[in-house]
Amino acid sequence: MRRRNSVEIVHDFWRTVWNPPYDVEAIDRFVAEDFVITTGGVDVVSRQAFKEWVVAFQSKITDMRLETVETFQNEDGSRVCSRWILTGGNNGVLGTPPRQEPIRMTGTAVWAVAEDGTLLHNFVERNAWEVYQHLTGGAGTPFPD
Repeated sequence: MRRRNSVEIVHDFWRTVWNPPYDVEAIDRFVAEDFVITTGGVDVVSRQAFKEWVVAFQSKITDMRLETVETFQNEDGSRVCSRWILTGGNNGVLGTPPRQEPIRMTGTAVWAVAEDGTLLHNFVERNAWEVYQHLTGGAGTPFPD
């Protein structure tokens, strides 16, 4: 089996879709038509539903940037794991008032990648509870360094 560089594909996706100028339409070339993102245990099914989810998420964080911290793949490139940090201003994320205070969200994404490099599935988890606590003043939770 030929080894592919799926890390490069995921990094290109992060750069293109999740960083300025936020090319959401590029999702068409990165993900399968029947793409699934499992986010917080909930499946968002289809490329179009994913695009709508991305637009809704991006509308809640101004000047959003996604920085990859660490990314690696299995031997054949069919799975990629990526840790990331997302920063920006609060524009109502997690149902909080849009006061534009800075946010810093950390997360992990595990990707399934087809032989042709198309992204098939993304399992994502993030520190939403800690971000919510910080934005609402609960539990005095500071953002991690």
